[in-house]
Amino acid sequence: MQAQRQNPAQSAEQGISPATRAYWSVSVALFLAGFSTFSLLYCVQPLLPIFAQQFHVGAAQSSLVLSLTTAFLALSIILVGALSENWGRRELMFISMLLAAGLNVAVAFVPGWHSLLVIRAAEGFVLGGVPAVAMAYLAEEIDASGLGLSMGIYVGGTAFGGMVGRVGMSYLYEQFSWQTAIITIGVIDLFAAVGFFMLLPPSRRFVRRKSFDLIFHLDAWRQHLLNTRLPWVFLMGFVVMGVFVTIYNYAGFRLMQRPYALSQTQIGLIFTAYIFGIAASSLAGGLADKLGRRQVLFYGLSISVIGLLLTLLTPLWLIVLGIIFVTVGFFMTHSVASGWVGLLAQGNKGHASALYLLAYYLGSSVLGSAGGTVWQRYSWNGVVLFCVILLVVGFAASCALGINKKVTH
Repeated sequence: MQAQRQNPAQSAEQGISPATRAYWSVSVALFLAGFSTFSLLYCVQPLLPIFAQQFHVGAAQSSLVLSLTTAFLALSIILVGALSENWGRRELMFISMLLAAGLNVAVAFVPGWHSLLVIRAAEGFVLGGVPAVAMAYLAEEIDASGLGLSMGIYVGGTAFGGMVGRVGMSYLYEQFSWQTAIITIGVIDLFAAVGFFMLLPPSRRFVRRKSFDLIFHLDAWRQHLLNTRLPWVFLMGFVVMGVFVTIYNYAGFRLMQRPYALSQTQIGLIFTAYIFGIAASSLAGGLADKLGRRQVLFYGLSISVIGLLLTLLTPLWLIVLGIIFVTVGFFMTHSVASGWVGLLAQGNKGHASALYLLAYYLGSSVLGSAGGTVWQRYSWNGVVLFCVILLVVGFAASCALGINKKVTH
C-alpha cells in the first residue's frame, strides 16, 4: 500500500511534475519572486521625467536611477549565484526580497540625487539573489516536461510586477507624491516576500557545497561560455532586454511632449501593456515545450520589430499598439530563452543562469542608458533605429541557433 501512495512524478530523481500540487505551489511562489523583482526594479521608470525636472538632470542622467540598479544587479547575480551553491536557494531568495523591499522604502527619505542613486545601486545588489537563483531552482526541481510552463509563469510574474510598479507608481505620484508611491511599492513587496517563503518548498535536488572554491566557479563559467549554443542565448537576452527597457524608458519623455502632452497617470496606463506580456510569457513557455524553442524565439523577435515600426506613426493608438507588440515580443523571447538556459547547461545550472542574467541586466543597464543618448540627439526616430539594429543582432543569434529545426529540448 505504501508503494501505491508514492507518486513517481514527485520523486527527487524525476523532478516535480505539473500534475502535482507542489508544482503549482512552486509556480505561485516564483510568480511572487518575479513580481517583487520587476516591481522594485522598474517602479522608478515612469518617474524618469519627474526626476529629470526635480533634480535638474538630463534624460540620460535620469535613467541612471534604473541603469545603476540593473548594473549592480548584474554584478550581484554573478557573485551571489556562485555563493548560492554554498548557501542554498530558498533562504537566499527570501532574504534578497526582504532587503530589497526595505531599501525601496528607504529611497523615499533620501536628501538628494546622489543619495538616491547610492540606495538604488544597493537595492539592485541585494536583489540579485532572486533572479540568480530562481532560474536555477526551477531547472533543478521541475520535471523537464513542465519546465517551459513554470518558467513562463515566473516570467509572467515579472511582467505583472513591472506593470504594477509602473502603473501604480504613476497613479500614486499624481494622487500623493513619488515618495508615497515608492513606500507603497516597498510595503507590497515585503508581503510578497513572506508569501514566497510560505509557499516555496525547500530544495530536494540541490546539493550544497561545503566550501567556496573559486577555481570551481571560474571553471563552471568557462565551460558554459565554451558551449556552442549557450552564448547565443546569452546574447539574445542582452539585446531584447536592451530594446525593451529603451522603449519604456523614453516613451514617457516623448508622450509628455506635444502633440500628446499626456499626464503621468495617462502615461502610466499605457504600461498596462504588461498584461499582454503576462499572457505571452506563459503561452510562449507552453508553445516552446510543444513546437520548439528556436521557432518561438523567431516569432517573438518578429513581433517586436512590427511593434517598433508602429511607434513611428503619429496616431496615439498606433503608438500604444506598437508598445503592446514590443511587450509581447519581448516576453515571448525572454520566457523561451531563460527556460532554454537550464536545459542547454551541462551541469552547474546556477552558473549558466547567472551568465544569462548577467547579459540580460547588462542589456538593461548599458543599452538602456545608451538609448537615452540616442533620444537626446536623434529623437524617437533614432531610438527606433537603434532598437531595430539590436533586434537584427537578435535574429542573427536565432540563425546561429538554427531556427529551421524543430527542437524540443
